[in-house]
Amino acid sequence: MTQEKRLLYLIEYLKSEDKNLRRLEIPENEAAQKKLLRSLMNVRPPRNAAEEFLSVQDDYLQEEQKRKKIISLEDLSPVAEGIYLWQGDITTIKADAIVNAANSALLGCFIPCHGCIDNAIHSAAGIQLRLECSRIMNEQKAAEPIGKAKITRAYNLPCRYVLHTVGPMIRKALTQKDCDLLADCYRSCLELADTYHLKSVVFCCISTGEFHFPNEKAAEIAIETVKDYQQKNNGGPEVVFNVFKDQDYAIYKRLLFAN
Repeated sequence: MTQEKRLLYLIEYLKSEDKNLRRLEIPENEAAQKKLLRSLMNVRPPRNAAEEFLSVQDDYLQEEQKRKKIISLEDLSPVAEGIYLWQGDITTIKADAIVNAANSALLGCFIPCHGCIDNAIHSAAGIQLRLECSRIMNEQKAAEPIGKAKITRAYNLPCRYVLHTVGPMIRKALTQKDCDLLADCYRSCLELADTYHLKSVVFCCISTGEFHFPNEKAAEIAIETVKDYQQKNNGGPEVVFNVFKDQDYAIYKRLLFAN
């Protein structure tokens, strides 16, 4: 099956699952078709799918990955012992684990093609990631606490695992409790990585963006917490600070080289 036929098959399957979606017209433009597929995956609730669908989806997503430039730690230069800084798409980095800035439901973002990292990671991983997160939450029977972390497989991502953590959302003035909870996110992810004997962890900018944590302070907490953990744990996992925006890259570069 060609990539174009896979794309159409996946769209048709997802449309057929929901009577409210069956009247959707499939655009002729390939870019619009890809956007539609991502949207349908984003809104799909966590439920099982046919094995054929999963096989075609995995082939499709893995082919899409091959068309991107995959980055590994060997491609990067450390800015300090055990610490790297990299600007780019976190779904294209090959490491033991990447960190997802999740929400308390832990099911990914349901807003079609939303720009958050939660949406990007779930879209690139495939529907199995939401299913695994759903099983975790069904067993937990409660919202995911802020500052903790969960681990899942990565499915069609180039990394091995995804670490999901919920950071504090800033609605008013920043408090010391907010700062402590953000530090807990980084510490929980590193502890979980050590539990699973992971050698490398790629952190996104947890709680910035949609959760409105001030970027500068968030970077300070991230760097301080990681360095403290590595010093107390004989190095711990190697850490990549992954940034997407130029603003965050400038902040991390200044703070890391200042230290």
